[in-house]
Amino acid sequence: MILALAQVDPTVGDIDGNTARAGEIVARAAASGADVVVMPELMLTGYPPEDLLAKPHFVQRNLDALERLATSCAVPVLVGFVDRDSDGNLYNAAALLGGGRAQRVYRKGNLPNYGVFDEERYFEPGENDEIIAFGDTMIALTVCEDIWVPETVSRLASQGARVVLNISASPFHVGKGVAREEMLQARARDNGVWVAYCNLVGGQDELVFDGRSAVIAPDGTVVARAASFAEDLLLVRIDPDATSVGEQRVEPMGGAEEEVYGALTLGLRDYMNKNGFHDVVLGLSGGIDSALTAAVAVDALGAEHVHGVLLPSRYSSEGSVQDAQALAGMLGIETLTLPIEEPFSAMLATLEPVFCDMPADVTEENLQARVRGTLLMALSNKFGWLVLATGNKSELSVGYSTLYGDMVGGFAPLKDVLKTRVYRLAVYRNTLGPAIPEASITKPPSAELRPDQVDQDSLPPYDELDAVLNSYVVLDKGLEAIVAEGHDPALVSRVIRMVDAAEYKRRQGPLGIRISPKAFGKDRRVPVTNRFGG
Repeated sequence: MILALAQVDPTVGDIDGNTARAGEIVARAAASGADVVVMPELMLTGYPPEDLLAKPHFVQRNLDALERLATSCAVPVLVGFVDRDSDGNLYNAAALLGGGRAQRVYRKGNLPNYGVFDEERYFEPGENDEIIAFGDTMIALTVCEDIWVPETVSRLASQGARVVLNISASPFHVGKGVAREEMLQARARDNGVWVAYCNLVGGQDELVFDGRSAVIAPDGTVVARAASFAEDLLLVRIDPDATSVGEQRVEPMGGAEEEVYGALTLGLRDYMNKNGFHDVVLGLSGGIDSALTAAVAVDALGAEHVHGVLLPSRYSSEGSVQDAQALAGMLGIETLTLPIEEPFSAMLATLEPVFCDMPADVTEENLQARVRGTLLMALSNKFGWLVLATGNKSELSVGYSTLYGDMVGGFAPLKDVLKTRVYRLAVYRNTLGPAIPEASITKPPSAELRPDQVDQDSLPPYDELDAVLNSYVVLDKGLEAIVAEGHDPALVSRVIRMVDAAEYKRRQGPLGIRISPKAFGKDRRVPVTNRFGG
């Protein structure tokens, strides 16, 4: 049996385009000798379709597309779609197409309703096991979460299944690829079955799907693995009666920084392409965050589509300007220089009769950030460039960011990247070729909004801060538990207060790419009006 796992990057809502793409891939797989083609979860609609599912005509269009695809398939195809029963209930389903029709339909039984998932909002759970005979081999059909439940695979194996096909839309976070594959190995080994797992790939708003489809032998051996963060057509010949296979095609999994960088570039590229943008613009401060954002943008889109803007103020050091220019030269991107002194001074003069002799404070610092944001948005409006916000998760967590200033933008690639990881990613990127000046990596980070300012004037050291943030934001630990990890109680209490107080800011910020098990947005839904202390 030759299985073809079609690891595809569909677009949510583009039912006709997704269906046409599916037809092209089926034809290519059939020409390559595939006996069965397997496609990802909700391939026809894209994942997650969210409240598009409330539109009856959306669901009907996907059903019509399934019929069209069935008539064009030269070999059996397992594909994800939205099924609907006579009462109007919806199901996350997989159809086995053959002979010009859907021969069997399996409805997902285990609906995830945690983290970024809220499938119970839209779907009813299916109650039917589907085990089909393919020649002398019994093949079980499953969808995503089903295979994470040990009892599901055990039940299917007890009914005679020798091969378990799983279509999936499993989003990425750091470490997910290894954990997922270990789970698949356990299901195969514990039940003595072949597991063929086909995952979605691509970016969808905050989510990135990493692909890494795989075939696992009954002894737990990974005999084939598709590419990470890229479309792939993985063809694997298996003997369902064997416990392993001789031929192997196993793409290596990269380290943490490599896979995060891959997620950032894919997430940005797909957000741009799927939403019809062509170029991006961002402020270049000479600091590490804007440098890494620029590098990601160049790798995702090409240098010709990235525009850097130097926005020096009276507080910008000569070194920062030089570092920004050096970065642009290393990346080969176009730059503009728009000094902010004149508009900043005009704002101060306008406000002077109201502020009188009040001492300067964060107000004047924020004004500079907002002048910069206004100029970047003007370029966006005039030329159609998408503004990239360059803030990282550490800053956004504690509110070390300015609404309508450095938070402006249509997309924030580093939104879920802690500052300590920003540095590691910069170092990693430079192993691929010169991109980020060494000075941007080694100098103390600073917003340069007042004389001799550095981040550590307002924040704890980033290695301490990020450890507390991981415990509080990602792991949901409280003050006592975090202190028990060895952190100073006063530091923990301060960080918790800062995180909670900044929720209103984060609600108004741009989308960003999820790379951790819990990101701000879909994952973490904390009320803004909230008196519960951490």
